[in-house]
Amino acid sequence: MTKFEDSLLYIDGKFAPAKNGKTYPNVAPATGEIIGYAADGSTEDMDTAIAAARRAFDGRDWSTDRDLRLRVLTQFRDGLHASRERIKALAVAEAGSPLGCIAGPQRDAPISFVDFGLEMLKSYVFERELPVANTMGVPSRRLIWKEAAGVVGAITPWNVPLQINLAKCFPALAAGCTVVLKPAPETPWLATILAEIADKTDMPPGVFNVITSAQPALVGEQLVTDPRVDMISFTGSTATGRLIMAAASEQIKKVFLELGGKSAFVVLDDADFELVIPTSAFFVLYHAGQGCASLTRLLVPRNRYDEAIGMLKTAFEAMPYTDPTAENQIMGPLISERQRQRVLEYVKIGLDEGARLVTGGDMPHGKKGFYVQPTVFADVDNSMRIAQEEIFGPVLVVIPHDGDEDAVRIANDSIFGLSGGVASASTERALAVARRIRTGTFSVNGANYFAADTPFGGYKQSGIGREMGREGFEEYLETKSVAIPA
Repeated sequence: MTKFEDSLLYIDGKFAPAKNGKTYPNVAPATGEIIGYAADGSTEDMDTAIAAARRAFDGRDWSTDRDLRLRVLTQFRDGLHASRERIKALAVAEAGSPLGCIAGPQRDAPISFVDFGLEMLKSYVFERELPVANTMGVPSRRLIWKEAAGVVGAITPWNVPLQINLAKCFPALAAGCTVVLKPAPETPWLATILAEIADKTDMPPGVFNVITSAQPALVGEQLVTDPRVDMISFTGSTATGRLIMAAASEQIKKVFLELGGKSAFVVLDDADFELVIPTSAFFVLYHAGQGCASLTRLLVPRNRYDEAIGMLKTAFEAMPYTDPTAENQIMGPLISERQRQRVLEYVKIGLDEGARLVTGGDMPHGKKGFYVQPTVFADVDNSMRIAQEEIFGPVLVVIPHDGDEDAVRIANDSIFGLSGGVASASTERALAVARRIRTGTFSVNGANYFAADTPFGGYKQSGIGREMGREGFEEYLETKSVAIPA
């Protein structure tokens, strides 16, 4: 496995080691080997970064100079393109991404998405005027100003780090905010490479800061609770999202939360089973199921249940996952041994609950890295933990339904509401199902909503707010209404 240069913190426009001199190992998921070290930022480092971001917001014209932001972020976009090969190597090495995912969210998609952010910055109307009002006999003109939210703390996960780092930081910067990025400890370099790119632009010091740390809870809580931080943008587990929301509530701090999911893929009785059922393997095994929007509950008609299980067994056992450097491979390792043990514990829970293990459910023998076999559970009731809780691994649970009404009921029987899908020979029938399932994103007959201009986020305990699209840009703005005499 290739070794990489050790990374530093990026604070106030400068790279620096952690003030206590500590580092921590970066481990490659595909081999379990140490491939380098990252600076282990402390609370002292985080305090310095927050102070820098606060100074940059309050004391510079970043938030008000659209032309400056446009010039700098265009330079940043160009730097992303110039760093494509290095980003690819980092995604494979530290995120365990198979090469088949590079064209999607691990590299190509998020880099291309920044063009939308630049166009939004060029065209967005930050100030508009309403008609004269005569409320209480006072003729007044009304001005509506959109202003940057302030200092943003961005807390990101390890599954698709480049995508989520950019989905938070780029629109926040475009809106005029300053940013402190705290990436997951497992994927520090796909954050620090953004600092390297920013450092080669005309970005003023303190506008963008990166703190890597092996102590995510400690420095993360500091970022959330510091009164100098105006907004928290977090992607991660629902359990952590609850803690962040509670902590931020002490200051009534603005929060964006993109949390977990247990999304259902509904197959209706008129669907093309030969095409649709094997496709569900792709939905679950892409990046080893480490996606919040993965369709990990498959709902199939009861009278074709056994047929579907047989197709799934064949599809899952045919999925290659032993060589993450194969160009077309989509399934790789889990991010860490800790995550692998979590997934295997859910396999045990499923068996204890009475579900039937159709295939997989173990580690592949004689292979390095944090792999788990593609796994299918049958005879699953939607009340089981394996049907209700996010596993974040290559595990599919298959649940029978008794028609459209029953399928909608089962799909909605979840604390989550992030994504979903439906397959039917009738688009009209499929859309009728889609309208009734309470999720923030939805796919009909395999169509893909993932795009720069599509808002992404969830209902219920899958989060608050939207990322990407116009809505994602506006998350980082406040609204001010000003009246002047008519």
